[in-house]
Order: sequence, then C-alpha cells, then structure tokens
Amino acid sequence: MMPTRQFACVIAPPRYIRVQAPGGYFPAAADIDSEFTAMGDVSARMPFRQGSPARPAATRPSRGRWADAQAFAALDLGTNNCRLLIARPQAGGFAVIDAFSRIVRLGEGLASTGKLSDAAIERTIAALRVCSDKLQRRNVTLARSVATEACRQASNGPAFIARALAETGIHLDIISAEEEARLAVLGCHALIEPGEDPALVFDIGGGSTELVLVDTSTPIPTVLDWHSAPWGVVSLTEHAGGGEGEGGRRAAYAKMRQVVADSFAEFAARLPRHIERPRLLGTSGTVTTLGSVHLGLSHYDRSVVDGLIVPASAMRRISADLSHMSITERAKLPCIGNERADLVVAGCAILETIMDLWPAERLGIADRGIREGILRGLMGSPKPGKATGATA
Repeated sequence: MMPTRQFACVIAPPRYIRVQAPGGYFPAAADIDSEFTAMGDVSARMPFRQGSPARPAATRPSRGRWADAQAFAALDLGTNNCRLLIARPQAGGFAVIDAFSRIVRLGEGLASTGKLSDAAIERTIAALRVCSDKLQRRNVTLARSVATEACRQASNGPAFIARALAETGIHLDIISAEEEARLAVLGCHALIEPGEDPALVFDIGGGSTELVLVDTSTPIPTVLDWHSAPWGVVSLTEHAGGGEGEGGRRAAYAKMRQVVADSFAEFAARLPRHIERPRLLGTSGTVTTLGSVHLGLSHYDRSVVDGLIVPASAMRRISADLSHMSITERAKLPCIGNERADLVVAGCAILETIMDLWPAERLGIADRGIREGILRGLMGSPKPGKATGATA
C-alpha cells in the first residue's frame, strides 16, 4: 500500500531580503572555489552515466520576472559544511558565477553537550564572513541562507544565529527537516533516472539524513513520503565510531549500521513493496566522495561526478574496504584526505543501510541539492515591490 501523506515539492515563498555589507572583512583570493565558478546547472558532461539522459531540469517559471543579469545566492549551513552558491538565470536553469565550500564542523561535540562549541562557532563565523564578502562583491539581488540540523538541535542555536547576523550581516533561517528534504529534491531531481515506479532520493548530512520517496511522473516530482533520521556523518561518528584494530573497526561499523537501521525502521515499514525497478539518487559529500574513489580520481572533479551512475555493488565494496582501514590509511586516499578520513565511514554505514532499505541495482550521484533548490525557488518567485529585510 502506498503512503498516504502527500505534498507537492513546492517551497513556500521566502522572505525577500537585500544584502547588507557588514564591512571590515576581505578574504584572500584563495577562498574562491574555482571548481564551481562559471559552472552550468545542466547535468555533468561526462561518459560515465546511463544510456538515456536523465530528465532535463525544470525550466524556471515565468521568465521575465527577473533580469538574467541579476545574481541570486543560496547558502546552506549544515552540521559539517558551509556552502554558498551564487548564480544568474539562464534558459532552462542558471549559470553559477561564484561558490564557496568549507568544512566547519559546526556540530562537533553537539551530541555530548547539546551546544555548539565556541571553537565550532568561531570556525563557522569565519566562513560566513567569506560568504558575506562574496555576496557584496557579486552584487546579489536576492539571497536566502538556511541552517539545518545542528542549529535545530543546539540549545544555543538562536544565540549563534543572532551573532552571525550581527557579525556578518547574514540572516540564517533554521529550516525544518521537512523543508530540508523538499529543497534537496527540488535541487537534484533532474538527475533521477527515468522510470515509472517511485524513486528514493536521500541526503546524508552531518547531523541528519533525509529520505524522500518521490513520484516522478510530473516535471517537478511529488513527494509521496519522507523521513529524517538524526544521524549524519558527524553525529553517527561521535555516537558509535572508533574502534581499535581491524576487529574493533568491524564492530564499530556494525554498530553504526544497526543504529541507522533502527532509525529508519518506521519509514521502512511505510515503503511500497514489489517495486519492479527501484531507482536511487543520493546527494551528499559521502556519495560524491565514494563516486570519486570508484572512478579512481586523483582529485575531486564535479564535472565527472555530478550525474554519475554507479553499480550499487561497487559502492558496497568501497564502503566495506574503507570501513576496514585505519584513519591514516583512509587519509592517504585521493578525494578523502585528512578532512574526511574520520567521517567517511559513518557515511558508508548510512549509505549501505539505505541500499538495504531500497535495493536498487544502481546509484545515481548528485553534487547538487539544497542550494540549487533554494536558487530555483528564488528565481521562480515574483519580483517583490519592496524589499522587506536588510540582511542576507
């Protein structure tokens, strides 16, 4: 029996906000993320994908509401990463003109203390200052900045939001898990493989994982059901990671798998049975990292990872191999390094549990999600008569 909870993948109109310069911060040129500069919104240009292309991205509605020269921005502050995307509208989507991504580990220690640590806040404020400078230099017309699980859970989340506004001029909306799931689908649904049955889209974050069951029979998918589990790569590592020696690592990995499976159980019971050809699409640092390992890349290359289709069996093999390695061994692998070496195994545990839940033969990989979903919402919204806010 199909789930009865249904809602369209449509985001409520955000507040219209002008950008206010906080002043006094000029980041080094090295902070510009050149991998994303001038990046198009269309699917990656590479040979490692399904034979027939995925459905093209939905066209921005009501062209002419915004001039194509105007810049829009979306900022996604997660438990592990701070990511910014600045783009201009173009036919069929948008062209990225600037971007920024930094691992800030805002949720580090949150599971044990219930609070954002001073060190994590300082790292994040520094990243937000870089974002604020980019918003000013790119003359952004409309921006939306969101915060997710870490700020939802932390007792000092509101105080952090207030400080971020005061010091950087960026106003962060703490969004619900439901809106987080819908934004992710809105941003990456163009990469879902064609098919008739429902598809499962997932986003493995730092502090939570969102699972979204979608009907793809319409240009913009309808969300049939969704679930948010309180386990991401940071929270799961802190809760169940570690283990000394190969035996200890195996035990820790099995524990992580069980913790995640228990958190998915309610959603699993609602999923439809007897799907002829399950389709699975993931958007997260975990899947893009494992996709890079699968291709043997010497460095991360979005143009060959975004839109990649890989056998589920290959992802399981890579996950198992990584879970048996020490942190030092994982850190030596290209596209993992020191920043991801301690967290990637938790992502593998979550991914394998999702593949148990939804046994697709292939996994689609998307290097797009919440930020792209925000941009589509902003560009598709009517131009306001008067700005109602003063901050980004």
